[in-house]
Amino acid sequence: MEISQTTAISPYLKNGVDFEFKGTYFEFPIEKPSEAIKSNAYYFNNSEWAEEYLTYCHRSPSFKSRWLAAIGSWDNKIVVDIGCGPGNIYATLKGQPKLLIGVDVASTSLELANSLGYTSVLANAENLPFVSGFADIVILNAALHHCENMDIVLKEASRLLKPGGKLVTDHDPQLSAWDYRGIAMLLWNSRKIIYKLTGRGFHKTTSQQYWGLACEIHHKPGHGVSNEFFKSNLEPLGFQVNVFAHNNELGEEVLEGKQGKAEFKYRLGNLLSGRNPYASKSALSLMCVAKKSV
Repeated sequence: MEISQTTAISPYLKNGVDFEFKGTYFEFPIEKPSEAIKSNAYYFNNSEWAEEYLTYCHRSPSFKSRWLAAIGSWDNKIVVDIGCGPGNIYATLKGQPKLLIGVDVASTSLELANSLGYTSVLANAENLPFVSGFADIVILNAALHHCENMDIVLKEASRLLKPGGKLVTDHDPQLSAWDYRGIAMLLWNSRKIIYKLTGRGFHKTTSQQYWGLACEIHHKPGHGVSNEFFKSNLEPLGFQVNVFAHNNELGEEVLEGKQGKAEFKYRLGNLLSGRNPYASKSALSLMCVAKKSV
């Protein structure tokens, strides 16, 4: 297994990079890991939490429809999934990539991803160990807002693509939709108490909730991505950039300009912040589909 995986990945590694094969993943040392890296490693190294994430997140038919429409077929292509977690993207989309590299900072999640068919790599997304211009498709799903420097990670991801290659990101919070104000901000700050009283929310325990929130360092009021963020970072690098606002539960219709309807609590948050809850800038997430010029 080690020989075959090393043979598959070695042509695409920078000269002189140090790594160790851990049986199910390659580990590239991360010097001075940020608090974001530490938090994500802690959360996604918990086997129960990682398996729950794999089972319940990004597995819906609408998610699959949207992503297949965005990337097309990845059969016989080289794909890099940055922030792959336990392997949700491939578990949902299936297919037969020529090489599917999954990058993350949590070894437990990388072991799960490897069991699904990923060549798993533990590395810092701000300084990837790969050469430039080798990948056909690079994807970041629900990943950028987990990173301390979203712009650096986005540019590093784009560096891996060959001419004509495609970069796809999704499920990052839209800055304008999460800019809560006044009463909406008070409700946001009270959400932990509300979840505890109502028993609502994805996380089962206080510890899981704490570390889950610690991971998502740019998923809070005043943080997030925007149309301008993607275009200002990618267009100067020679990408044709399309950005689609949506509310998570629509499929390929998102690429036709439809955004769907957010849950009531999010519509209320935008309304109380003085915004039209049905406007494009009130949609919860942005999907970016960017193609590198030939």
